[in-house]
Amino acid sequence: MYSLHQISSPADIKSFIKFPFKLYKDDKYWVPPIIQDEINYFNPEKNQLLKKVFFHLYLVKKGEEIVGRSALIINWDEVLVQKKRNLRFGWFDVIDDIEVTKLILAEAEKIATENQLETIEGPIGVTNLDKVGIITEGYETIGSMGTWYNFPYYVSHLEQLGFVKEKTYIQNRFNLPKVMPESFIKANDMIRKRYQLRVVDVKSTKDILPYVEQIFDLFSETYSRLKSFVPITTEQKEYLKKQFIPFINPEYIKLVVDKDNRLIAYGITMPSFSKALQKANGKLFPFGLIYLLYAKKFSKTVEFYLISIDEAYQSKGVIAIIFCEFQKSFAKLGIKKCFNTPILEDNANMLNNWKHFNAEVYRKRSTFVKKVG
Repeated sequence: MYSLHQISSPADIKSFIKFPFKLYKDDKYWVPPIIQDEINYFNPEKNQLLKKVFFHLYLVKKGEEIVGRSALIINWDEVLVQKKRNLRFGWFDVIDDIEVTKLILAEAEKIATENQLETIEGPIGVTNLDKVGIITEGYETIGSMGTWYNFPYYVSHLEQLGFVKEKTYIQNRFNLPKVMPESFIKANDMIRKRYQLRVVDVKSTKDILPYVEQIFDLFSETYSRLKSFVPITTEQKEYLKKQFIPFINPEYIKLVVDKDNRLIAYGITMPSFSKALQKANGKLFPFGLIYLLYAKKFSKTVEFYLISIDEAYQSKGVIAIIFCEFQKSFAKLGIKKCFNTPILEDNANMLNNWKHFNAEVYRKRSTFVKKVG
């Protein structure tokens, strides 16, 4: 009834990318990607990190009709350096027929066995900075540029095939307070003076570039203790620089340095592009770019992507500096709502920060794992 096809041609890759546009056509919560961005991601000549991993794309068809898709991935740093003998699956979308999911994951098990791997986990991307997990709670909220969306039956498919939850991620939201909590304001002034810290005056992308390497290094240091961490490669750094740095508004990034101008903390946020991406429907032209530029300047919703603090400063209240600086910028920009992208549930330090703002958990997502054999 169904057939599985490994694909590599530009036409098939475009079909792979466009399948979710059909699957979620009438769903008001799904946020489509920009098709050309996806094409570039799947091109090893433009995304060099794909040359260092096993990365195969698959379509499931019923006759000529596409009914499912997935990428099967082996991150060799995860396997050889970290000794986690794991095969990943990502970009996973299927109709509500478990036979489609079964075909994809049977191929995953075959590849895992051939490569002497022990587990299959997903949905998860190539690296830690890719999208991750399927929604398990909180389906009725619009998605974001940095996450995958899915129907509830995805969870049922995986559980019926013997997969169990491996990692759970929390997503919070809160209304931006007009006044920062008094404890943060007091801590902000005291900590700056005590530790001789200052906030970098970021007025343009050029002001960010001298700190990009330190941002990646601090990210690696901060998140290396989490069980999902895989080191960032040089190729990944170069790809991310080109892909995301141009999108960052100066008002949406905060860099904290010590007296020697060494980066000790940062926060990266972005205006929400969700509604703009829905209007663009995968295309930059003729109007998609206009929708995105408008959102970049006028969106009243912001998404927190990354906050990292040097281990030596994590218990010293530096988070107060970051939040106070964001509050100033967001008040000026008229930001009303804040969302965070997925935070691993064992990242207690980060989750505790949101309690100061009466944050509400609006969504949970998980990766699922199964032992091979």
